Amino acid sequence: MTDDEKPLPLHRLLFDTPGPPRRTTLPDSSPAWHFTRYDDVREVLADDRFVRHVLPAAAASPLSDTTDAMAKQDGSPHTRLRHTAKGVFTPRAVDHLVPAITRIADRLVEDLVRHGPPVDLVDYYTRPLPIAVMNKLLGIHDLDDTRLLHWTERAFPDASVTRDETAQAAREFTEFTTRLIADRRHAPGPDLISTLVQAADREGGIPETHLANLVTTLVVAGYETTMTMLGNSLLLLGERPQDWARLGSDEAGAGPLAERLAHLIPLNEPGKHTNPLRATEDLEIGGAAVRAGDLVTLDRGAANRDPAAFPGDPFADLFAPLEHPTLAFGGGHHYCLGASLARAELRLALHRLAARLPTLRLTVPVDAVEWRGTALTRSPLHLPAAW
Repeated sequence: MTDDEKPLPLHRLLFDTPGPPRRTTLPDSSPAWHFTRYDDVREVLADDRFVRHVLPAAAASPLSDTTDAMAKQDGSPHTRLRHTAKGVFTPRAVDHLVPAITRIADRLVEDLVRHGPPVDLVDYYTRPLPIAVMNKLLGIHDLDDTRLLHWTERAFPDASVTRDETAQAAREFTEFTTRLIADRRHAPGPDLISTLVQAADREGGIPETHLANLVTTLVVAGYETTMTMLGNSLLLLGERPQDWARLGSDEAGAGPLAERLAHLIPLNEPGKHTNPLRATEDLEIGGAAVRAGDLVTLDRGAANRDPAAFPGDPFADLFAPLEHPTLAFGGGHHYCLGASLARAELRLALHRLAARLPTLRLTVPVDAVEWRGTALTRSPLHLPAAW
C-alpha cells in the first residue's frame, strides 16, 4: 500500500463543500436529493414528513438493516419502542452514572500505570472502558470483549464478512439478547434491560423482535461507537500536546472539548453508511422542490463543518463551545438515544486519563496507525503509547 492509499485519520478527511441540494444516485441506482448545508440537514432531520427508507440492495445485516430495528421505523411503532427507554438516557439519569463511569476510568488508568509503558491504549483503555460501562448499565456480567467484538463487526459488516457469517452472528446475538429479556422479565433488577422490559410490557403492542433488536442495538452501539470516538479523539489529541496538558488540568473544559471532538470527528468516512429518507409529501427544502416519494440523503459531516454555521477554523480552539448544536447525534425523532451517555463517557475518559498521565504520548506517527473498520465505524486498531 502506497502512502497515498493509506487511510487518513478521520479528523483529516475532506468533506463536501456545503452547498445547495443536488441530485445524486444511491447504491441501488435510485435517484435522490443530497443535502450538505447545516440548516438544510437540520431541517430535514426535524421534519416528520421524511421517513426511513431501507435499501433492499444494502440489507447486508440482519441486525441493522431490518424493519425490527428502531432506526428503520417511524410513526407509532418507533414512538412506542422509544418510549421504553424514556428517562433512562436523559442528562439527569446519566448524571447518576457519572460516579460509576469515573471509577471505571480511574481503575483502567491505574491498570495502565501498573503495566507501565509502552502500552496499547486500545487494549487497555478504549476497548475495555465502554464494555465495562455497558456491562454496568445493562447488568451483563458474562459477555467478554472478544465475543462482543465478533458480534459487533458482523452487526455492521464490511465487504470482507460473508452473509453466512453475518447471519450466524446475528442469530447468536439475538438468542443471547432474548435470553436476557426472558431472565429480566422473570427476575427484574436495577438495570437497563429490566427497565426496558417493564416499560415495554406496560406500553403494550411492542413485538418481542423489536424489543430484542433494541437491546442488541444498545449493546453494540454503546460499545462500538464509544470505542470509536475515544480512539479517534486520542489520535487527534496525540498531535496536540498543549491541548492534552490543558485537558488534564481543566475539568470544566473537558465538556466543550468532548462535544467539539464528537462534532468534528465522524464515525466513518463520508458516505460509507447511507441512510436514505423518503418524503411523504411535496415540500421545499433549501430551494429544492422535493416531491412525495423522493429519496433524500444527508451529509451530517459536511453540515457540521458548514462555515455559515461554524465560521473560522473549527480546530483552532478545541475548548471553545460550538456556535450551534452539533448534528453528530442526528436530530428529530431519531436523535441518538445514548447521546448524553456518549458525551459523559468521552468527557470523563479523556479527562481522567489526561489528569493522571499528563505526559502521555503516542509512540508511532499518526499516519502509521493501523485501522479496524466496519460498515459503521473506523477506529485505530492499536494506539501504542508511553509517558
